[in-house]
Amino acid sequence: MMGGPRLILEHVTGKEEYSDGDVEDDLLALASSGKDLEEAVRNDDRWPVLYHFHPRRRNLLEWFPFKKNASLLEIGAGCGALTGLFCEKVERVTAVELSERRVKIIAARYPKANNLTIFAGRFEDVPAGDGFDYVTLIGVLEYAGRYARSTDPYSDLLRRARDSLKPDGTLILAIENQLGLKYWAGAPEDHSGKLFQGLEGYPDERGFRTFGRQELIGLLNGSGFSETEFYYPHPDYKMPDRIYSDRSLPRPGEMGKGSPSYDQERFVLFDEGLACDNILSNNAFPLMANSFLVVCRL
Repeated sequence: MMGGPRLILEHVTGKEEYSDGDVEDDLLALASSGKDLEEAVRNDDRWPVLYHFHPRRRNLLEWFPFKKNASLLEIGAGCGALTGLFCEKVERVTAVELSERRVKIIAARYPKANNLTIFAGRFEDVPAGDGFDYVTLIGVLEYAGRYARSTDPYSDLLRRARDSLKPDGTLILAIENQLGLKYWAGAPEDHSGKLFQGLEGYPDERGFRTFGRQELIGLLNGSGFSETEFYYPHPDYKMPDRIYSDRSLPRPGEMGKGSPSYDQERFVLFDEGLACDNILSNNAFPLMANSFLVVCRL
């Protein structure tokens, strides 16, 4: 079949509202070159290149049993790290991204994806029609406070995602755990680089935030999702090499000594692997995993 992704650019604001900076020009050049992006990752250790192009990103949902004849709305698609996977798994994908430059990167990465529509703008401007079978928020919810004009931006984003679903649809959410073990052990907060900022409840930050497990469950329940199934990507949802669940938790000795900090230096205050073994023996791992992947249903 001829064709490729469909781009919708009329809702572009004229500015890059979220960006990794000028390195994204390099990402666009690489994506447009037709070169093997895995080779680019091997030869370029800049974090944005690794984050957007590393094939390990696919591990997050490669295993998930998507319905083949389904539709999926990807909110905050970034530079398309998971978009190609979604195009392989379901019948129709709508990827939404605020940045026109990132939209062009996605289109360049998947020039033959004729089941893909890429929408530059805010997702509330995307026509929902009869709704989507799946909506994804991968590394997006934590930024709702930066872009939403609302007194309750996190709940409002989740409610808008809910309203984009079919009655039997599924929201797939990935986010860092505010109380993750790595933060106690000296890793800086992912979004600010500050030590212990999330553990202290973000006292001086209003543009982003993450949540602990119980708070996140309450937020999801209050936004209309009655069923939440938790998974625990390790070492985090960004570059997972293992996905745990409440039915299949880590075994003692399995976690290694520490979690990586990809783009900044970190302290190592104690051996995370040994601490995790103790956490496991006290049935506390779901509260202290570094990241959450949550499958949510109405």
